[in-house]
Amino acid sequence: MPFREISSKMVEARVAPGQRMFSQRGAMIAYRGEVSFTPSIQGGQGGIGSMIGRRLAGEAAPLMTVEGDGTVLFGHGGHHVEVIELSGDTLYVEADRLLAFDGTLEQGTMFMGSQGGVMGMVRGQVTGQGLFTTTLKGHGSVAVMAHGGVLRLPIAPGRPVHVDPQAYVAHHGDVRNKLSTALGWRDMVGRGSGEAFQLELSGQGEVFVQASEEKL
Repeated sequence: MPFREISSKMVEARVAPGQRMFSQRGAMIAYRGEVSFTPSIQGGQGGIGSMIGRRLAGEAAPLMTVEGDGTVLFGHGGHHVEVIELSGDTLYVEADRLLAFDGTLEQGTMFMGSQGGVMGMVRGQVTGQGLFTTTLKGHGSVAVMAHGGVLRLPIAPGRPVHVDPQAYVAHHGDVRNKLSTALGWRDMVGRGSGEAFQLELSGQGEVFVQASEEKL
């Protein structure tokens, strides 16, 4: 069920019988046809384990199951909306940036510190970002939100991309992440982004960044 971009802040999705999608609570703007919206208990294809993992991660963004026969307009808070198409690969995205996604996608949770070591753990304590990132895997569409628009930056072997952690939206591909700082431990206190921290993404893939550091 691909999304059709109506404007930079709104997408339209076709809901067909026997299929479903998930959206963030409050994301529905309008709909046509016989469409139902119910709270998601399992939190997507990841099941109960995924839901519990997201709650432990502090990323339990409320999801709604969308089913029926019709079309739905999605948007939220006037934020910019970016549509990402997955072709069997995995998308890593902050849970609070998810607007809506195909119900066929398998949902999970990844601990960002698992690749970044101790410095990866600092991310949640100082930058205000979550230690965990939601994963969506398979074939389908994902609509994500951001402040001030989204820029797609390619990640190539030998050419890593450094991103302000609070400007990070999502990434996909064969990519490793590592959080680093140019400041000492005492200097880091009270500094959440910019010169204090850099999220280094290396490998082969693409990272999505927003134009503003403001959190959703």
